[in-house]
Amino acid sequence: MTTLHTIPQRLSALRQAMQQQHIDACLIPSSDPHLSEYLPEHWKARQWLSGFKGSMGTLIVTQDQAGLWADSRYWQQAEQELAGSGIQLMKIQTAASTLHLDWLADTLQAGQTLAVDGDVLGLAAADALQSRLASRNIKLRSDLDLIGLIHHARAALPSAPVFAHAPEYAGSRRADKLAAVRLAMQESDADFHFISTLDDIAWLLNLRGADVNYNPVFIAHLLLSRQGGTLFIDSRKLNATLQAELAADGIQIADYANTKTMLQTLPAHSRILLDPRRVTLGLRHAIAENITIQYAMNPSTLLKSRKQDKETEHVRHTMEQDGAALCAFFAWFESVVNREPITELTIDTEITAARARRPGFVSPSFATIAGFNANGALPHYHATAESHALIQGDGLLLIDSGGQYLGGTTDITRVLAVGTPSAEQKRDFTLVLKGTMNLSMAHFPRSTLSPMLDALARAPMWQHNIDFGHGTGHGVGYFLNVHEGPQTISRSLPDASMAMEQGMITSIEPGIYRPGKWGVRIENLVLNVAAEKNGFGDFLRFETLTLCPIDTRCIDKSLLCTQELDWLNHYHAEVQRRLLPLVEGAAREWLLQATQPI
Repeated sequence: MTTLHTIPQRLSALRQAMQQQHIDACLIPSSDPHLSEYLPEHWKARQWLSGFKGSMGTLIVTQDQAGLWADSRYWQQAEQELAGSGIQLMKIQTAASTLHLDWLADTLQAGQTLAVDGDVLGLAAADALQSRLASRNIKLRSDLDLIGLIHHARAALPSAPVFAHAPEYAGSRRADKLAAVRLAMQESDADFHFISTLDDIAWLLNLRGADVNYNPVFIAHLLLSRQGGTLFIDSRKLNATLQAELAADGIQIADYANTKTMLQTLPAHSRILLDPRRVTLGLRHAIAENITIQYAMNPSTLLKSRKQDKETEHVRHTMEQDGAALCAFFAWFESVVNREPITELTIDTEITAARARRPGFVSPSFATIAGFNANGALPHYHATAESHALIQGDGLLLIDSGGQYLGGTTDITRVLAVGTPSAEQKRDFTLVLKGTMNLSMAHFPRSTLSPMLDALARAPMWQHNIDFGHGTGHGVGYFLNVHEGPQTISRSLPDASMAMEQGMITSIEPGIYRPGKWGVRIENLVLNVAAEKNGFGDFLRFETLTLCPIDTRCIDKSLLCTQELDWLNHYHAEVQRRLLPLVEGAAREWLLQATQPI
């Protein structure tokens, strides 16, 4: 068996397999059968074939061309990692771009065939792909895993044990959550409901795992009926106690590999509820033609996004612990910066260690981003042993980090002054801060579609002819995925599923990025809470959950109005009040200094 060590060798092997199968082009998305953001090694086919390690990207290979479509967050990284591979970087502005579909339609000829593994292609994405290809009479094969034919050393599926989310932290009982989902099934007249998204399954069953980096979830599918259900999973992950508890709530265990078989044998003429954005084409094809499919968002997706009062109380306490950890980290940083050698890699090590000392900490919630000066201008920069910066001299250090705690998930970005920041750096910092505050102070009617709020964060920058390429905010889970739907504050086209409701947790993170110079992003997590109900409607506002000082050394005070100064001083007073009982020594002194009013 030949080992394929280099990217050109792997591309050559793929092209040989394509010839043997009479395939003219192969599309490799960045996804798995659960459409996860972070993939287990087993499903990192696009990374294995291209060498590009970014979390998002679409690879297309023909006999004489290969292209990787990646958005602006990854352009510099992709150019470096694709060098010498024979793969061309195809630049797109956002991950939602469909330019790769246009390229396929323009490149392939009528009668030619495109292959994609339907088991990792989302149903909604498949519909868009099929529609575009059909218009040019291009055939689609989704029953062929070409990567599986050539990648003989593929990693095994993860096997970490599953554990219960402790009752004192879980918002409600498993039986109550199942009942709420079954009520939604009844309202849709569905006999069955199939769920593939891992965070939905973990939330619904009050279980957690460690199969996916940074997200406390486990590999499984779930099929619910009106009375019971089947969890498709490697049973070795569940101890006897958990299996008995699941059985008591009507959930039986079946092997993960038998998912399609069960779907193929559903009772004739029954009705099944599927979420087209959260299930793959391969699983949809497993359902017989005599089954009626009801398409709608997973009921659990909306239910879990609306945190219950018990959950939000735990989140508030978690934010205090996370803030205390950051105080210890920042106190350490200020004591050594420009005195001892510090690299971007040191930041990751020290900030994780500070969190690990706090009660309830489980793991980071994503890979820490620590970018000094020019590296801070890369929104998804990741320092490596081979490529990282020494933090010294003057400039700005951007740190985007977060933690998974038993009582919640955190995600925060702060920018620190190293030495003396320039007037231009202070201007950018202050404009970003104004965007963060402008959105944080918003009141809006309940059910406002979340993308409609995006402009509030951008407005202060737009006034100076400045903008940023990424979204302004994403939903955040409860000891679950750091990126959670359905709401998103961005320039994406809004739809009814994105309505803002009480209890949702969302990030606010505008930014300014000067390529080759510096980057600024200031991020807090906020909670939708009731504002006022009157003759004009039922209004919501944001409660800022994140508790950590904002570096006032980076502020150009002349750019702030009285309302903004009041917001900042009130925020720092609240940070001091909540964190002071949890810190001591150098961390306490740093907190007192960092929260002084301006």
